[in-house]
Amino acid sequence: MKNIKFVVKVNRSGTRAPEYVQRVDPTPIHMTTNRKLALVMGKFTAEDAVKSLQTSQCIPELVPVEVAAEHSGLAVQD
Repeated sequence: MKNIKFVVKVNRSGTRAPEYVQRVDPTPIHMTTNRKLALVMGKFTAEDAVKSLQTSQCIPELVPVEVAAEHSGLAVQD
């Protein structure tokens, strides 16, 4: 059985590569360009991360991913 979880993808203005939320601390949110290191989270947590990242230079979006249920949401299936 597969569950749907989310990663937060961030496109910054300019030609930079997209980044993903890696770790959520009080501040700042840590980012990575490696999708496999992205933090897999539930929808409400991901929406909170998107709200905290929204600026005029930053365009965050939710990206759904399937995770295997027996791995407690730790294994990202591409």
